[in-house]
Amino acid sequence: MTVTTDGGPEQANLRPAATGVTRRRVLTAGAGLAAFAASTTAVYAGAIEPQGLVVTRYGVTSRAWLAGQKLTITVIADLHAGGPDMQLPHIRAVIDTANALHSDLIVLLGDFVAWYKFPYARVPDPLWAAELKRLKAPLGIWAILGNHDWWHDLHGVRRALAEVNIPVLENDAVLLGEKGQKFWLAGIGDQLAYPLGHGRFLGVDDLPWTMRKIKSDDPVVLLVHEPDIFPHVPDRVALTLAGHTHGGQVRVPLIWPLFVPSKYFGRYAYGHVIERDRHLIVSGGLGTSVIPARLGVPPEIVHITLGVA
Repeated sequence: MTVTTDGGPEQANLRPAATGVTRRRVLTAGAGLAAFAASTTAVYAGAIEPQGLVVTRYGVTSRAWLAGQKLTITVIADLHAGGPDMQLPHIRAVIDTANALHSDLIVLLGDFVAWYKFPYARVPDPLWAAELKRLKAPLGIWAILGNHDWWHDLHGVRRALAEVNIPVLENDAVLLGEKGQKFWLAGIGDQLAYPLGHGRFLGVDDLPWTMRKIKSDDPVVLLVHEPDIFPHVPDRVALTLAGHTHGGQVRVPLIWPLFVPSKYFGRYAYGHVIERDRHLIVSGGLGTSVIPARLGVPPEIVHITLGVA
């Protein structure tokens, strides 16, 4: 940062000699403090916050969910295994924390692998998948794929999940639960699967086809990777779960919504969104993308109680 003064004449006789304070010294000191704060923030964002882990809890009541029906869901999104912030010890901590929540259902919202333009330490697919295999939930572990899975390791991710018996829902739905507590779990294909250049993509998502797979009036929980599809989700879906945005990942005040990977900027960046009595929860995710840094959005596992506010 370059600091300049107004270049006006100094009035030494008016300056308190005991303090030695001048406008130039104040500005220089301020610049130094700003540089120190910026460097400290950068260290925190790159080396400390990405290594953390929090559990974020939501209670959701939806008119599309049956009264008296309760479901607990653990959400793991954007693992991005590999890189400086998601090596095996961190992945193990994620799995241990998720299991300790004892949810009825665990869902994995895609982007299982990390990818950066600089050299980094990869975690081989069989290793992160072996950790996911340790997940336990009475209604099972279910996955969808994300854009990074499609762009960088599609066959490897598919094979890894298949080898640990974690089913992938792609424009499909499955009926889960006991009598009187049944619901549909649906998942769509990725909306950014094929980059076409100039910010354009061809998706493999088919929401209408997925909804046609639902053959009863039981309520629906929908898994999507990118939240941008939410305006098109029908009213009968009780809850839509998404990842992808990392909550903005680096929340620099005022400007961070401009960098959210969404055509809606900050509208669906993070948290519990209610529009027209329809519910969306966007996870801040776990790993990082593009740059290995997080600020203001620590890695999180989401725990939801559906049916209880």
